[in-house]
Amino acid sequence: MFFQWLKRYLPRGLYSRAALILILPVVTLQLVISVVFIQRHFEGVTRQMTQSATREVRLLLDAIPPDLPGPAIPARLAPLAGPLEIPIYAPGTPAPAAPDMRRWFDVSGLLVQHFFRAMLPELRSVSLPDDDTVLLFLTVPQGQLVLQMDRRRVSASNPHQLFVNMVFFGGLMTLIAFIYLRNQLRPITRLASAAEAFGKGRNVPYKPSGALEVRAAGNAFLDMRARIERQIEQRTLMLSGVSHDLRTPLTRLRLSLSLLDDPEVEDMVKDVDDMQRMLDEFLSFSRGSSEGVPEPTDPIALVRVLVEDAQRSGQDVSLTQTSPMGQTGTAGANLVTLRPSAIRRAVSNLIENGARYGGRVQVSVTLTEKSLRIRVEDDGPGIPPESRDQAVKPFARLDSARNQNRGGGVGLGLAIVTDIARAHGGILRLGESEALGGLRADLVLGR
Repeated sequence: MFFQWLKRYLPRGLYSRAALILILPVVTLQLVISVVFIQRHFEGVTRQMTQSATREVRLLLDAIPPDLPGPAIPARLAPLAGPLEIPIYAPGTPAPAAPDMRRWFDVSGLLVQHFFRAMLPELRSVSLPDDDTVLLFLTVPQGQLVLQMDRRRVSASNPHQLFVNMVFFGGLMTLIAFIYLRNQLRPITRLASAAEAFGKGRNVPYKPSGALEVRAAGNAFLDMRARIERQIEQRTLMLSGVSHDLRTPLTRLRLSLSLLDDPEVEDMVKDVDDMQRMLDEFLSFSRGSSEGVPEPTDPIALVRVLVEDAQRSGQDVSLTQTSPMGQTGTAGANLVTLRPSAIRRAVSNLIENGARYGGRVQVSVTLTEKSLRIRVEDDGPGIPPESRDQAVKPFARLDSARNQNRGGGVGLGLAIVTDIARAHGGILRLGESEALGGLRADLVLGR
């Protein structure tokens, strides 16, 4: 349960995770070293230096007679305090600083105050106003006696230099390691970009580089891409060849039928037309997603032209809604990298299917920062949910779902749309239209 909760807050990007793997051990190591150094070095050194300073203070305190007046204490202790370099402020004399003064970032000052209080029973408070001065406020029979000592005699000088050096060199080493790590991760990101582009129908130049494992993955990707391209090319050549070879005898048969004067000839001509239409669908399926080259395209303008063409042909088609990205006038905000010919064929198939099996068709376009959705709805009988997966397969004909007597095809219309959607890294979703009650087809593509 804990790891599932933690996973939600971990970074998802490769660079972010690599940076976390790099920085986390460095920071942990720095913290461990800091704690150990403070405990073993600062604490031990400060204890030893404070003990030596305490002996000197004890020597001065023991040299004060109980009946000696307070103002005479500095002169009486001068022979001892002078060589020890400890200025003395007699009782009643203002001290340079207030008692118990310490700056918040003075870490070693905590240890100095602690050890002095533990070793001097006469000590009332310790003041550390700066990096150079230590003031001891002592209680003697004559009143409060203040002794001043050099800070360097009780603790290591410039303790903050340790933290400065740790932060500086830790950051420097992290930067060097990150630069090296970025060079190692760059081939992986290039491979991911090439694979993503190929999934969207774009063939970007890619050359394997980096570590041996990354090179092996890159070579495997190139081999896979070459095999897929060969399979697509072979399928296209096969279907194009078969369709092309059948066109010639069909043309001769149609010409021969047109020369006959027989009432049954008209039905035979319709059969020839159906065969010709099937061949056209075969050719469309063979070209499929490989038709044209990817280029920046305005999908709203493309769909609007298709709707206008359908309206001129007498179909009840309307463009109901468009949601562009460029309301603020940003140049290129509505452009999406597509194969215009393939998308035009896919949307035309959806509109023709909707007009064939229904009477009214509505088209809408929704464009966001990450996706493009072209929705085509009709008022026909629709497709049951259990048959929708079968409907997008090639040569699938759902007699129970769609009216085949209204000009049914060979079952390649939705298959062509699905193939084009997959080639653009998208998907074709079928559902029930809430507005018209028939089929709702969503062509969803990533940007």
